[in-house]
Amino acid sequence: MSDPTEANGTAGSAKAAGPAESGGGPGRHVRVVLVDDHRMFRTGVQAEIGQTEQTGVEVVGEAADVDQAVTVITATRPEVVLLDVHLPGGGGVEVLRRCAPLMGDTEEPVRFLALSVSDAAEDVIGVIRGGARGYVTKTITGTDLVNSVFRVQEGDAVFSPRLAGFVLDAFASTDAPPVDEDLDRLTQREREVLRLIARGYAYKEIAKQLYISVKTVESHVSAVLRKLQLSNRHELTRWATARRLV
Repeated sequence: MSDPTEANGTAGSAKAAGPAESGGGPGRHVRVVLVDDHRMFRTGVQAEIGQTEQTGVEVVGEAADVDQAVTVITATRPEVVLLDVHLPGGGGVEVLRRCAPLMGDTEEPVRFLALSVSDAAEDVIGVIRGGARGYVTKTITGTDLVNSVFRVQEGDAVFSPRLAGFVLDAFASTDAPPVDEDLDRLTQREREVLRLIARGYAYKEIAKQLYISVKTVESHVSAVLRKLQLSNRHELTRWATARRLV
């Protein structure tokens, strides 16, 4: 895990190609914080977009979990945060919740752009509902990512093409499903564990898939059962199936 205040200039390139060069145009500058629990990915993004003279992007901090993210974002007050959806400590939605006052600053708002490997509709809708200005997947090119960062800095909404449909379906449709208050009690990580339990995965399999310990899986399951007022994993499976989460 990295030092939460680790800034640009320390990471090497994770790709053979050079950094993105189109940037945001002459004289444009944006301060960015990278939030992702995979150090190698942060290193690659830093190398791809963080060459400030070429791209106009200055990476002023990094974080690997929710607590680090809130600390670094509060300390550095970046203009844009590149935020992974799945993070230790509650996920990207929890970061958004705790940084709501910074997003609401009328003079110097901190804006969030989700950058995730996930293209699941519930992940996209969850972070947009939480206040993110856009959502792009990790297949994006360095050049497009730089352009997306500058667009979010300017207040635009940015989405990978296919993902925009999820948002339109959720927020523009008159018959959009209501918010599930029970589900909203769970953190992003607890929802992930819930789905895997409901699909029949063993604790060891869940731990391996989510890169966490078996003890942590057990803790998440206990928290889910307590919050949903269920007694065992069989009731949990029925609950998830009834809501079509499996």
